[in-house]
Amino acid sequence: MTRGPRPKPNAVRRNAHPHAQELAAEAREGRPLPKALGIQTSGARRFWRTWARAPQTATWVETDWAELEITAKLVDALYMGDLKLAPEIRQRVAKWGATVEDRARLRMSLKDEDQDQDDAGPESAAPAASDMDEELYRLLNGP
Repeated sequence: MTRGPRPKPNAVRRNAHPHAQELAAEAREGRPLPKALGIQTSGARRFWRTWARAPQTATWVETDWAELEITAKLVDALYMGDLKLAPEIRQRVAKWGATVEDRARLRMSLKDEDQDQDDAGPESAAPAASDMDEELYRLLNGP
């Protein structure tokens, strides 16, 4: 239940936040993982690749990339068994907008190119849940 009067149907929000960001949702090439970091686990390499290609990185400066390098080393140690690093990693990625909630707090939004296309047909829809269940069953139970 909400408080206060119901908003008018044609209400316009006039108090736009001055630091709000709208990020392009298109795929980026990203930076390669520096060899000097000495990352050993595939999980940490996947972490780097995910963040290096993320829409948030379009506006990053060198200090942000340095933070990603430090965090990648922490993720590497996490995948090697040092689980006490998980809260620190979570705090760091939250500052970059890792989850929907983090992006809302940071006033980040992603431009969705598909919203502009009215002719999107059923071929662009996600696979049926039953198909995904069957695939998961095959993956978990082997060939």
